Amino acid sequence: MGECAFFLVGSQRKKAISNLRIAFGGEKSAGEIKDIAKGVFRNLGENLLETMNSSKFTPRNIDKYVKIKGLETVEKVLSQKRGFIVLSGHFGNWELLAGYFGIKKYPVNVLARKLRYDKYDTWLNDLRSNMGVNVIMRDGSAKTILRLLREGQSVAILADQDISSLDGVFVDFFGRPAFTPTAPVILALATAVPIIPMFIVREKDIHTIYVEEPLELEITGNKETDIKVNTQKWSNVIESYIRKYPSHWVWIHERWKTEADKT
Repeated sequence: MGECAFFLVGSQRKKAISNLRIAFGGEKSAGEIKDIAKGVFRNLGENLLETMNSSKFTPRNIDKYVKIKGLETVEKVLSQKRGFIVLSGHFGNWELLAGYFGIKKYPVNVLARKLRYDKYDTWLNDLRSNMGVNVIMRDGSAKTILRLLREGQSVAILADQDISSLDGVFVDFFGRPAFTPTAPVILALATAVPIIPMFIVREKDIHTIYVEEPLELEITGNKETDIKVNTQKWSNVIESYIRKYPSHWVWIHERWKTEADKT
């Protein structure tokens, strides 16, 4: 399905290839870039099929399909009764990343924005709920998020897109300035909770979740500097995973649409 969409949806194919050229133009050939773009569409097709069948995942069988490395990092923070921010991106099957923890009965809260199509939005949120994932809508969510973090729960945020309606700063991303949401860092600084990067990687017939060590935040007392420096830090982590698994990321998003000299 995904590979068919690559050939049928010309505008999105061109967008993906254009963004890949921006990121890898000096490193990869035109053929390699085309193959990565095709892989992006294939991954999205597989994501859709897996999400549609998410009701088949149970606590008894989920470990057959999803492995995890670094779970001890999560367990350590939970044992301290501390909240934490899970930082990831639109990478791999990000819905299954949250779903794995929900199915395993961990308290899971994800920050999401309402989708343009109401029926699809309702359908997706129902699937998330069935996997044990609690959805916090982005609009008017600040108080809820702060409460959950202070209660020792986790909040997952996908902060890898250029969304002009959100507070953000420009950081380096694949060698170009990219307008990047600052919410994860602002929340971490306000609540003194750790930021734990997590990514899910599709590896043949299974997925592997990689849990990184908490980011070592730099705190100088200068709020603007701290926000920018630490946003760059986690952006570097996301870029490192994208470079390693380029077809896992959603290259059809206009990541560099906001220009630094116009803000």
